[in-house]
Amino acid sequence: MRQTIALYASAIIFILYSLAFLAPFIAPFSPYDQQDFLVTAYQPPFARLNALVLKQPKTLAIPLQTGSGKTVELANSLISDFQRLKTRNETNTLRFINEFRIDGDQVIYRQGIRTKSIGITELAGTGKTHTLAGRAKQPDFVIERTFIFGTDQYGRDILSRVIYGSKISLSIGFLVVLISVTLGTVIGVSSGYFGGWIDAVMMRIVDLLIAFPALFLILIIIATFGNSIYLIVITLSFTGWMGVARIVRSQVLSLKEQEFILAAKSLGLSNMRIIFRHLAPNTMTPVIIAATLRIGSIILTEAGLSFLGLGVQPPTPSWGNIINEGRDSLLNYWWISTFPGIAILTTVVCFNLIGDGVRDALDPRMRG
Repeated sequence: MRQTIALYASAIIFILYSLAFLAPFIAPFSPYDQQDFLVTAYQPPFARLNALVLKQPKTLAIPLQTGSGKTVELANSLISDFQRLKTRNETNTLRFINEFRIDGDQVIYRQGIRTKSIGITELAGTGKTHTLAGRAKQPDFVIERTFIFGTDQYGRDILSRVIYGSKISLSIGFLVVLISVTLGTVIGVSSGYFGGWIDAVMMRIVDLLIAFPALFLILIIIATFGNSIYLIVITLSFTGWMGVARIVRSQVLSLKEQEFILAAKSLGLSNMRIIFRHLAPNTMTPVIIAATLRIGSIILTEAGLSFLGLGVQPPTPSWGNIINEGRDSLLNYWWISTFPGIAILTTVVCFNLIGDGVRDALDPRMRG
């Protein structure tokens, strides 16, 4: 409780994980919706746009081909893909517009350079006027939406993509650290406790993997087997356990000569009982510190891989590939890359502060 900065950092991390867990409920838009990008593309932060509210989503019915054979299957597949593409912006019953006017029983509206019309009967509402954010009165089938973090080149809401991206980035960081710390602890305890040829073989493997560039190994594995999220987690896990194994081994080498371990051996306790009941719990302090510091570096590594196009693949959002999507327009449309970058910076700094706080709290010399 004395580590005030670490407590604040923990509160921020708790909020970030809560946002990630509740993303489907708090994100204002779907992270995949291309919201009428002729209107919504490259909107700056806090941009406000009007939208027509449809009574029901627009559908496009194209009859499928009948018969059998590869040609018919290919034609039906193309028809299905075309229907999904044609109606992808109409599924949420909102149609974003630049301006509109009412002409009899028709609403004439403009989207970019295109002018269209729609019947008032196809719109939700009664046509009564209401006021939007203190502006001029509008019919009740027109609503206003605010893009707090702006939009990208496809009209997708950056805030929604950052929130959904936190699910990927934070989950990968947690899972990778959980797997790598568990693996490193088991190998470190086994190597330090049994010693002999087991220690020699395991430590030579650790030395070999540490000497091999981790990023180069990750790139080889991803280039060979693909870049699914599960493969990224496994790859990062099995290239990050060596440091934990060496820390745990050094702790075990000093602990196994202590009196309580010698007493446990003299009582005839099994090796597994000594390891899991006496040795492993007493090595947790440096492991916890290493784990909290490791999460930040894993999130940075995943973001770097996604930025290079080797991590999580679009359209699935992660902080790294959102930054990658905005790198070519960073000067003119800075918000696309800035907000996920701030999220990465905040997360990594908070985890490092938590690691420092845990280290100070568990250090006997810091206790008064």
